Amino acid sequence: MLLPTVHGIIRRRLLVNFRVDPGVMARHLPSPFVPKLHDGHAVAGICLIRLEHIRPRHVPEALGVSSENAAHRVAVRWEGAGDEREAVFIPRRDTDSSFNALVGGRLFPGEHHLSTFRVTEGRDSLGIEMSARDGSVTLSVRGGIASELPKSSCFSSPEEASRFFETGSLGYSVTRRPGELHGLELRTKSWKVEPFAVDEVRSTFFENETSFPPGSVAFDHALIMRNVEHEWNGADDLFVEPRPAPRAGPSD
Repeated sequence: MLLPTVHGIIRRRLLVNFRVDPGVMARHLPSPFVPKLHDGHAVAGICLIRLEHIRPRHVPEALGVSSENAAHRVAVRWEGAGDEREAVFIPRRDTDSSFNALVGGRLFPGEHHLSTFRVTEGRDSLGIEMSARDGSVTLSVRGGIASELPKSSCFSSPEEASRFFETGSLGYSVTRRPGELHGLELRTKSWKVEPFAVDEVRSTFFENETSFPPGSVAFDHALIMRNVEHEWNGADDLFVEPRPAPRAGPSD
């Protein structure tokens, strides 16, 4: 599904990242995707992003749409057209925008679940809570700007983590049609991330022990970027061999 280029401002983008057992993660990825590894770990997480003034080119800023959004995502790679390719696989998108939920997957790539977001934001602190309207997933994260990653992280430095995620600008989202993924590419005018120290993080998506058995997933680190001009560009849809995606709700 291709769309006209739209652009706006990323007011903030918080990447909350987890390291996952590669074998466990691979069970939930559609073929031909395999986990993109770092230091022997698959890397998955949640992208929590506030978008402002989103609009097609030549449309006045005042007519743009603003929204809070969340995407559960996994760094993946695969062989395509004889070359190794990289992207993020997105089994779930959430938004507080009725407009995004209505047109997502229809006029624009990416089907969205309508959710409620509660945001508490200070100069160097941030708290976000999200609850899906259908009760299928909840998450919360709270913390503040930091100067370094946690010592337990599988990344040796913020710079190493930044390089890993900078290549993940292309995302493929699940749709209601099994095996059909919508492609969307994020292009930023600049790329600068800062470490974010997490005081508390919860996600029923990653806490579901049916999808992620005990010991198979752990919080690794978080990064934040703010006030970045960007564009969204549609990419060709991708057709894959579906597998059961991670369950979003509590385990049985």
